Amino acid sequence: MEVKKIYNCRAVNGLKAVIVMVATQIAYAVMNILYKLAVVDGMDFRILVAYRLLFASAVMLPVALFFEWKSWEKLDWVILFQAFLCGLLGGSLSLNLYIEGLALTTVTYVVALSNLIPAITFVLAICFRLEKLAVKTKAGMVKVGGTVLGICGAMIFTFYRGTEIDVLSTPVDLLPHQHFHVASKQTHVGMHLLGSFLAFTSSLSYALWLIVQTKMSKRYPFYYSSTALMCIVGLIQSLAFALCMERDWNKWKLGWNIRLLTVTFSGIVTSGVVTTMIAWCVHKRGPLFVAIFNPLGLVMVGIAGSLFLEEKLHLGSLIGGLLIVCGLYMVLWGKAKEMKRTQLEPSQGPQETQIQSTEDVPTASFEK
Repeated sequence: MEVKKIYNCRAVNGLKAVIVMVATQIAYAVMNILYKLAVVDGMDFRILVAYRLLFASAVMLPVALFFEWKSWEKLDWVILFQAFLCGLLGGSLSLNLYIEGLALTTVTYVVALSNLIPAITFVLAICFRLEKLAVKTKAGMVKVGGTVLGICGAMIFTFYRGTEIDVLSTPVDLLPHQHFHVASKQTHVGMHLLGSFLAFTSSLSYALWLIVQTKMSKRYPFYYSSTALMCIVGLIQSLAFALCMERDWNKWKLGWNIRLLTVTFSGIVTSGVVTTMIAWCVHKRGPLFVAIFNPLGLVMVGIAGSLFLEEKLHLGSLIGGLLIVCGLYMVLWGKAKEMKRTQLEPSQGPQETQIQSTEDVPTASFEK
């Protein structure tokens, strides 16, 4: 009876983690739809990023001061410099590139390319000697194969459109009708390639943030405080950039409209509540459990974009997206095998230890 009770408790806890992760992917899907609607409404994406980081800072700073108030005494110049890089790579730069790429392409397209982050991180980890290539092992070969497959999927996603695929549709169209026609005329090769480049650069910047965050977490192992620092530094950077590019104060005004809803939701919900939810899941089930839910967000965004934004799916999009998702799971499977082997071999090298800490960092603070 006691064994059965323990088993039921584990099943309930496991179901809680699944529900939480599904909820986070729904939140990300809603955020991406709101991004698109805010940009279409005329909101400058630089202003959008500045407001999002402002709301995120307003949430994370009190949390950090309440739970980790002693950690602020341990700040030094090295940590502040690392926070500057984290705010740039994981905050202001990656978000500006992401939303600009979204404005030039589609929500589904940008979300699909963001699934390349694990593969890009793996390549960068090898370049920075945080990860061993290990092509002689099965896990290493699978990781390399998954990385190559993901890159091939991104290339197909970018350069091959193919025939248009009609999926579910509804009479609901959240985009203005005239914008749809204007946008359809602008989807030529140049805009598509530029949007693809910006989306890929955003993923590259985010992957670089993971590398820097690994170094910072070793020197300053305070999750809420480091996230608050990242929010504040990113806010200063994005605010300076936005003020240099846009000085029309009328565009900075927030009314009771889609713009206020977007910055509030992205700042408080995704950068605040969702970050806490993912941190809980990482603690309970591990980083790999969290990562395997990323493609679910792509499916949700693809369905929502087709139903409510009149985004068109093409054969190249489906093939490329499928390859990216398969490559993602191959990389995660290979890493899971290596982590199991590392746990069985206590005498591991410093390189393996470093890359483990990379995966242990929750990647939700500025998840797109």
